[in-house]
Amino acid sequence: MARDRFSAAEARRIALAAQGFAEARPTGPVDARHVRRVLDRVGLLQIDSVNVLVRSHYLPLHARLGQYPTALLDRLAYDRRRSLFEYWGHEASLLPLELHPLMRWRMNGAREGRGLYSGLARFGAERGDYIARVLDEVTDRGALGAGDLSDGSRGEGGWWGWSDGKSALEYLFWTGQVTTATRRNFERIYDLPERVLPAAVLAAAAPAEDEAQRRLLRIAARALGIATYRDLRDYFRLPVEGSKQRLAELVEAGDLRPVAVEGWDQTAYLHAEARLPRRIAAAVLLSPFDSLIWERDRTERLFGFHYRIALYTPAAKRTHGYYVLPFLLGDRLVGRIDLKSDRAAGRLLVLAAHGEPGVDPAAVAPALHMELAGLARWLGLDGLTITARGDLAPALIRMAG
Repeated sequence: MARDRFSAAEARRIALAAQGFAEARPTGPVDARHVRRVLDRVGLLQIDSVNVLVRSHYLPLHARLGQYPTALLDRLAYDRRRSLFEYWGHEASLLPLELHPLMRWRMNGAREGRGLYSGLARFGAERGDYIARVLDEVTDRGALGAGDLSDGSRGEGGWWGWSDGKSALEYLFWTGQVTTATRRNFERIYDLPERVLPAAVLAAAAPAEDEAQRRLLRIAARALGIATYRDLRDYFRLPVEGSKQRLAELVEAGDLRPVAVEGWDQTAYLHAEARLPRRIAAAVLLSPFDSLIWERDRTERLFGFHYRIALYTPAAKRTHGYYVLPFLLGDRLVGRIDLKSDRAAGRLLVLAAHGEPGVDPAAVAPALHMELAGLARWLGLDGLTITARGDLAPALIRMAG
């Protein structure tokens, strides 16, 4: 695209195409190849502990692939022949194994107290002997959770409400001395990397820090399509120091081209392989932690959609609900749907359904109802229970009726 200026709508379609929303979901069975193609495109999946609907890292694949088995992602992440690993990418993330060498600068920096939470850095500086004993215990006993440690520490102490054992294991995880072997009721179970990750991955040479960050910035640029400097840096949470230089190097190499976008007050950078589809035909619900929308300022720039997750907002002050998923229809975010899985009753609870200003509920409801019904099937639930809250709810109730 030999252009220097783009409309807001064009930038939106470029971004959606880069994230995989210009393509239809598979019509047949979904296998590991489909998942890997998504990961090749988006670079990583953010992990979050909230399980009101389903764990967040499963949702981006559903948005792009539809009715895939979640056990498939579990196998790719935690089986002996895994192709993903856990580490700090955007936040806690699942990343392709090929990115492990690119994250070692972060692991090395953490050993020096750089780049990790200040409380955990202080713990690492002050409790080195204890951390070494925890590492010895993992080495001797094999995969362990924090509650499995011989000191019996199970929380309610240490940094951030963690036990000392949990803090030690998280410090070792951040510094790359242990990794996630598996999850037990979502609790991270830690083991030595050499007992979990392929030998070839661990033997691969780590690039210099500047080269690793340049490669991560390149992955971010491809995943975003068109983005500001801040968008690009945020994708893998790269440090401020050096990132502008890395960006300039990608521009010089021809990977990125500075462009202007209507309504953006910052320079945008267009990836050399970015596509501008004529239209987007998506109709999907998005995890609050989907890489399309996790940078909230970018979400507002692209979609005019002010979005903040209300998990920690007092109930009386929540406008749209507790666990609210944006609804993408075409190339616009047109609604906010508060969802909960009632696993005991086998129902997907639609606690509220609000449309964006100017959205016609009758135009949105058919596609939204179809997506909600598909989401319920994917979750193994029998159907929908819709509460009459929000301007989209009456139309949904009529369709369900």
